[in-house]
Amino acid sequence: MTVSDQTEGRLRDRGAVIPPDIYDASVNALRFLSVDAINKAASGHPGTPLDVAPVIYRLFTRHLRHDPTAPDWPDRDRFVLSGGHASMVLYGALHLCGYDLSLDDIRSFRQVGSRCAGHPERGLAPGVEVTTGPLGQGVANAVGMAIAEQILTARFNVDRHVIVDHRTWAECGDGDLMEGVASEACSLAGHLGLGKLTLLYDENHVTLDGPTTLSFTEEVAARFLAYGWHVVRLFDVDDFAAIDAAFAEAEAETERPSIILMHSHIGVGTPLHDDHRAHGSPVGPAYAGIARGLLEWPYDPFIIPQEIYDHWREQVKERAAARPEWEKRLEAYRADQPELATEFERVFAGRLSEGWRRSLPRFTPGERISTRVAAGKALNALAAVIPELLGGAADLETSTETHLIGYPALARTHWDSRNLYFGVREHAMGGIVNGMAAHGGLRPFGATFFCFSDYMRPSVRLSAIMRLPVVWVWTHDSIGLGEDGTTHQPVEHLASLRAMPDLRLIRPADANEAAQAWVAALDYDGPTGLVLSRQGLPVLDPDLVDVRGAVVADGDDATIVATGSEVEVALGARDLLAADGISARVVSLPCWDLFRERPENERVAILPPGLPTVAAEAASPMGWREFADDVVAMTTFGASGKAADLYEHFGITPAAVAARVRALMGR
Repeated sequence: MTVSDQTEGRLRDRGAVIPPDIYDASVNALRFLSVDAINKAASGHPGTPLDVAPVIYRLFTRHLRHDPTAPDWPDRDRFVLSGGHASMVLYGALHLCGYDLSLDDIRSFRQVGSRCAGHPERGLAPGVEVTTGPLGQGVANAVGMAIAEQILTARFNVDRHVIVDHRTWAECGDGDLMEGVASEACSLAGHLGLGKLTLLYDENHVTLDGPTTLSFTEEVAARFLAYGWHVVRLFDVDDFAAIDAAFAEAEAETERPSIILMHSHIGVGTPLHDDHRAHGSPVGPAYAGIARGLLEWPYDPFIIPQEIYDHWREQVKERAAARPEWEKRLEAYRADQPELATEFERVFAGRLSEGWRRSLPRFTPGERISTRVAAGKALNALAAVIPELLGGAADLETSTETHLIGYPALARTHWDSRNLYFGVREHAMGGIVNGMAAHGGLRPFGATFFCFSDYMRPSVRLSAIMRLPVVWVWTHDSIGLGEDGTTHQPVEHLASLRAMPDLRLIRPADANEAAQAWVAALDYDGPTGLVLSRQGLPVLDPDLVDVRGAVVADGDDATIVATGSEVEVALGARDLLAADGISARVVSLPCWDLFRERPENERVAILPPGLPTVAAEAASPMGWREFADDVVAMTTFGASGKAADLYEHFGITPAAVAARVRALMGR
């Protein structure tokens, strides 16, 4: 028996080879667009597109509310491909549906400059809601999107007018559900009862290294029942009636999120049927030819008959008809609820309320206040005039000062709130906040201790890749947090996160810089990390501070540049130097990126290139040589003890900084 005979036998045993008709041909068009693009690129993951194509076809043509001519229509259903390695099945579906994604785009899959990147990227191809690839992230994003829908439903829907009413769908595989971020997010989704969220779990029992029996034998259905989810089983992904029935059952469940366990076969149609080698490598022309024969697809690569395009697009027109119906509802809404309608359109346009900056608090010199407390006051002042500003912490709301006063906890019975309790789930918090931002209509934040930014770093990185306007609030920023010790004292984090493109990191030196940091974050169309102190810091002259970098004390002989709590150290060093007749200026440089964006003449005026310059920061010295000749910083991890004792122990003191300045000057 030949390899092809063996494969055909397995296919016929499970009923996969059925008489060719327009429905089967439409699925095969999607399968072979994927196979052929991957073969042409000599790179990609064909196995999942082959097995999941019937489900994606049925979703996009019969269940998903979407319109290829208006990819950003606010009340569309959202679809997230969490298993981003299967990107070609999404690109193929978008192309066949009629999105602005051409056959030439498909042919250029995985090439430099292509709109069809190796994994889906938000902003490259229309219809791609989020950037996925790191497994599990898309699951958390989908949870965030479903949360956003519920919050906006509570805010904007009124009697007789339903303006927000859509679902979130996400595809995932075995690898996604092995990742902890997915577990964290799904646990919270069950707790919140996200009834408009459906997870399509492609249970093909294969990962890159081999069968899942090597590492993953849990009963997923039991796990999700324990989370509080509704579980549906789809035993044959080639059975359209069964697919429709599974989707309908999920849609009918309104009190719990649903997971559809789809029993599928990776690499269907090829000699790599049910073989892990189908996962991450092109099947090649020979095996693609075998699949063409077995699946009865007689067309050459990238040839799609017009009747198949017509079939896909006629069905999609029925799905797209929901948009003009919604637009009629929106017109009635504008007439009956003009203020709410204006607000709805404002938040989805990403515009902030008129005059929102006027609410910013101003702090008086002479006080000592931690930047976490000051930032919390600024957050509440801004939230009072920016109703879409909301978020929460990973079980550290009190410590991070991020509670929005006057609002209860957001819950399945109370969506008209703005305090979201993520629990001890930093990674999921990151992915969920990203999903909320990607959904549109909200300006979300997530908070934890700065050291625990490590737990959420992949989500932070994706927020930067997507340039999502989220705010990461990270408090307890240095050895200044004191007795909690080494495990809680971030040392390498500032340098590491400053290296991340498009993430703005702001470490304010006082209360007024902390308030300005919130303004800078809300002005930015990408992510911002606010790095805030636990301990009280002296309030500087509000007319001097500038979150873009500023001279907070004049001097002509030398410069001391610092961030955060070390600006106080720098000011102390300046006093010591003054006693020796040395006039040192002190520069607060809370955000390197914002400083770099200033005109050159302003940068030179703040940091004159001819002056000896010493930097001070209770963190790694990496990166500071761009701005300074020498650095007083941390070169080890921290320790447990009182903050003042730790600064003395690690040599981050006014005396140490003054000594470095003298050394540079030869004094």
